[in-house]
Amino acid sequence: MRESEEGLPLIVIVGPTAVGKTALAVRLAEVVGGEIVSADSRQMYRGMDIGTAKATPEERARVRHHLLDVVDPDQSLSLAQFQEMAYAAIDDIAGRGRIPFLVGGTGQYVMAVVEGWQIPRVVPDDVLRRQLCQQAEEGGAQALHARLQALDPRAAHRIDPRNVRRVVRALEVCLTTGRPITEQQEKSPPPYRILMVGLDMRRAQLYQRIDERVEGMIQSGLEDEVRRLVAAGHGFHLPAMSGVGYGQFAATLAGEATSPDAVREIKRATRRFVRHQSNWFRHDDPRIRWYIYPADLTAAFLSSDLGQSGDAEPDPYGRILELVRTFLVESAQ
Repeated sequence: MRESEEGLPLIVIVGPTAVGKTALAVRLAEVVGGEIVSADSRQMYRGMDIGTAKATPEERARVRHHLLDVVDPDQSLSLAQFQEMAYAAIDDIAGRGRIPFLVGGTGQYVMAVVEGWQIPRVVPDDVLRRQLCQQAEEGGAQALHARLQALDPRAAHRIDPRNVRRVVRALEVCLTTGRPITEQQEKSPPPYRILMVGLDMRRAQLYQRIDERVEGMIQSGLEDEVRRLVAAGHGFHLPAMSGVGYGQFAATLAGEATSPDAVREIKRATRRFVRHQSNWFRHDDPRIRWYIYPADLTAAFLSSDLGQSGDAEPDPYGRILELVRTFLVESAQ
């Protein structure tokens, strides 16, 4: 594990979807006097609460959260804008004598802040974006991704071909500037002393948690939430509405599939997303201190898919709290 050697302390909590990052962050922040900055690319949208698994009203009452509900679903927030807002929130929290926590599973958002990416300030070109989206519709997302592969192999390796929005943005930067986006993403680390904590779980148990969480979302009214958003004019063509938990209801609302069909696809899509997240948060990253815990300790001993890093335990909260407290004491010296 490495931490920045100077500057104000920043605690970062990462890991796959449904592993329990928010719950852990709330518990820690309550004890050490912290506030949470969300690093989730979908929780920034207003009205999209259930499908994005935002912190509950009770959790927000316990600990102040930042960068939730900052734009409407038909609005966009670039990575550069998010980075600027995250830095402003972190500095504001620290300026009031509180401890900032950056929490989320969107690897691009987390690393843009932690590593200080110098993000290309390319003004969105709506005409070019429509052309690229049309190419994806006509030739398929894979074909559009292949075009990015030819222009910027490093960006193509990082971006899931199914994430058309990000593929379009990378192509937009390449075609507008004449240079690959990865060549323009130099780094200037922020003046923070950073502790990165990773949470993970055995895949079989994480997938079970995902299934249970999706079922809980349905019981909480996810389909009604989607219908309200569509009725408000937020169609499935919007990037916000094409994501996991929302886009899967397009066929249902069109009468081409059933609600159970949508639920099954949400579960499958979430599992695929978890596999993609592992590309961002690797267990061999020396910056991240990993903690692995099973939903059921007995089942973990019977499982063959044990992780290669970290010790499995029912609840690593105690050890993580000790780590955080030690980090804050050292940061104050």
